[in-house]
Parts: sequence; structure tokens; C-alpha cells
Amino acid sequence: MSSQTTSAASSSTVPPEQISEPRPLAAKLAAVPGVLPVATLVVLVILWELAARLFQIPSFVLPAPSRIMGGFDAVDTSRWIAHIWATLHIALIGYFVSIAVSLPIAIGLTRSKILSDSLYPLLVIVQSTPVVAVAPIIIVALGTGDLPRVVITFLIAFFPLVVSMTTGLMATPPELIELSRSLRAPTWREFTQIRIPYAIPYIFSGLRISITLSIIGAVVAEFVAAEKGLGFFIQFSTSLFKVPQAWAGLSILVLLSLALFQLVSVVQRIFFPWSLPKDTR
Repeated sequence: MSSQTTSAASSSTVPPEQISEPRPLAAKLAAVPGVLPVATLVVLVILWELAARLFQIPSFVLPAPSRIMGGFDAVDTSRWIAHIWATLHIALIGYFVSIAVSLPIAIGLTRSKILSDSLYPLLVIVQSTPVVAVAPIIIVALGTGDLPRVVITFLIAFFPLVVSMTTGLMATPPELIELSRSLRAPTWREFTQIRIPYAIPYIFSGLRISITLSIIGAVVAEFVAAEKGLGFFIQFSTSLFKVPQAWAGLSILVLLSLALFQLVSVVQRIFFPWSLPKDTR
């Protein structure tokens, strides 16, 4: 009897905020990563379909999602694969070239104040120049092969990488740099063992931005001079007023950018989990 009284008394003294209440279904779904964006997208697509049918919007103005799905079926799978690969391989080549060029530039900007003062304004000027306007000049100078398209992609993708890498390399705690120099560690060890590990979160932020910009750069290059690729396909389809096909190509571009963006995030999560915030690991 006394034990029952004690347990009842102890349960009655539990603070109300510690008593777990059953969570509603909406809250449980919201806690699952990715559910809210997907649900929002589904609702928007449904509203888009209803609006297109209700107001009888012409397909050449804004095709309904069902018409866009028909645009997928109107093109052979082999043609889709050829266009996707033509865009993807140019984007990836330009992306990796931008990484290879940006890291040495970032190290130079971090290491030398004179180089930073002289080179950084030039980088800003290059970034401020509209690549769309320069693209025809690049095509004329370099021809119509893959090289000019890679150069255009590089010009669009490399600046965020340089900025993020430089910011990360300069964000290293000064006391660690002083300790490294007091121990007479060589410069390459200062960067590989101190500065670059501290810069990893900044570097991956730039990598995620640049991978999407690489797709944009490849498409811009295809608008200027190309015979295949998703950018060429969209331009060719709109010239023939096959707007649902153009929207289908645009949808593939969006999915491709999202997939590459997530791929960079997965690489960071697998190989550099310590660089992520604790709530996202």
C-alpha cells in the first residue's frame, strides 16, 4: 500500500512540461526531412494544372503539367540522353577546371597582400562582365567545339569558389597561424593541416553554388553555339513553338542541378562530416 502511494505521489510531482503529449500527424510529417518541400511542390503543380484548365491558358503561353509530361513522351529516350550528356559533361569539365584554378588563386590571395590588392579587383571586373555578352566573342575566338563552352562555364562558376575559398582560408584562428610559424612549419603544412581544414565548410558552400552555376554556364554556351544539349533543345523547341517540349527540357535541367547540388552535399557528409553543423550530421 505504501509503495503504491509513493509511486502515485512521485508521478504527481512530474512537471507538466516533461509529460510527452502525442504529436499530431502534420507535426510528425513536418519533422521528416524533405516532406514539406515535396508536399508544397505537389500542391503547386495541382494548382497549376487546375488554373491552366480552368482559364484555358494556351499551351504556347503556359502549358499545363500534363502537357509537359506529353512533351517528355514526344522525344525519344536516346535523344534525351544525348542532350543531357552534352550539357552534363561540359558542366562537369568547367566545374572541375574552376576548382583547379580557384584553389591556387585563393592560396595566393591569402598568402600575399600585394597579390590580393592587385588581382582581386581584376577578378571582380571579370565577374561583373556579362558572360552572355562575351560568349559570342569567345565562340569566334576559340571556334565551335567543346573548348569555348568549357571556358564560358568556367567564367560563370569560378568566382564564387575563389571568394569562398579565400574567405575560408583567412578565417583560420590567428593563434594557430602564430603557433605554426613559431614551430617553423613550412608553408605547405600551414595550408594543408591548418588553413584548408578550417576552410572546408566555406569551400563546400562555394562548391554547392558553383555546381549549379556550371549548369547555367553550359546552357548559356549552348544558346550561343551548339548542336545538341538541353540549352540547344530548349531554344530549338521554342523556335518551333513546341513549348511543352521546352518546358520538359527545363524540368530536366532543374532536376539535374538539384541532383548535382545534393551530390556535393553527400560528398561533404561522407568525407567531411565534422565540417557540418551538429544538427545536420
